[in-house]
Amino acid sequence: METTGVIAMPSEPETREPSTDRSLEAVVRTLREELETLCRRTDHLTERVDELETENDSLTDENDRLRSRVRELECETDDLESRTDHLEEQTTELETQTTELESETERLENRTTAAINRSGANKARIEELQARELEKGAHLLETNVDQHDLKTDGGRLERIRKDDDRAYYRLPDADDPLGRGGSVSLAHADLLPIQQLAKMDEDMLRSTTNSLPSRLAAKLWNARTDPTAGDDPWNDGCKNVREYVKASDLKHWIRRQEPGTSETYAKKLVSRTIDAILDLSKNRLAIRRKRERKNGLEYTERRLVLTTDADIPGETSSARADDRDERPVTHDVPGQK
Repeated sequence: METTGVIAMPSEPETREPSTDRSLEAVVRTLREELETLCRRTDHLTERVDELETENDSLTDENDRLRSRVRELECETDDLESRTDHLEEQTTELETQTTELESETERLENRTTAAINRSGANKARIEELQARELEKGAHLLETNVDQHDLKTDGGRLERIRKDDDRAYYRLPDADDPLGRGGSVSLAHADLLPIQQLAKMDEDMLRSTTNSLPSRLAAKLWNARTDPTAGDDPWNDGCKNVREYVKASDLKHWIRRQEPGTSETYAKKLVSRTIDAILDLSKNRLAIRRKRERKNGLEYTERRLVLTTDADIPGETSSARADDRDERPVTHDVPGQK
């Protein structure tokens, strides 16, 4: 094949117009602006990705914590269910025991009711027998008698005390054919109020009277009549005076009976105690003043006096003298008189 030998001549360079250059610059500028915009968006998206990663980490941690808490709650739930089962078992056992106890209580109540009924019947029988024995002249120990429930002829019982120092009940003026307990001393109602108080122990005395002078008066009387009382401020008299106690001796005696009592208050208690014993003895005692001498000085001393002709139920001058002879000797404590 033949080739036509034609040689192409180079074309002349094209000349660009100024308008074309401006278009290119505008395109470049636009591309540059878009690139900057893309860069800013990229930076923003990068920051957002970082934030989301941080949030994701936080949510992951929170999720882990919640899962851990869920596991703890599941363990607690299992424990509570176990405890609930145990408590239900205990409740069942207690209900069973309660039923058994109720049955036992009912059985005991039935037996108690039967015992009370028998006791009531026995008490009625005993009271009837006691009433018949009293009507026959018997003297029954006070501790064995419920005087309010006995139905006797005349409807009245007398409380007496015998030589054995025990209290008995009898029909008024009835003599005991068996002679138990010795002879009758005095009925409680026949005693003076001071004698009645003097027979009481400390607790009964406090429950009977809240007056300290009255209680001291009862103790003072008991010190005079009871050989075992110990602290006795009374002195034997002479002529028509059976016994007496000096006001000064009484003051020291009160301070021994009531430790911690000041001397000033003890002096007041002396007068109040003397007034109380005069009142409670129904003025069977008296106050006398006697002039005395001490350390070369003369003064007047009050004395609480029991005369030989004083009518004291159950007492005689000779009996009181015998009691004094049998009383153990005591000595004054130095510095107390």
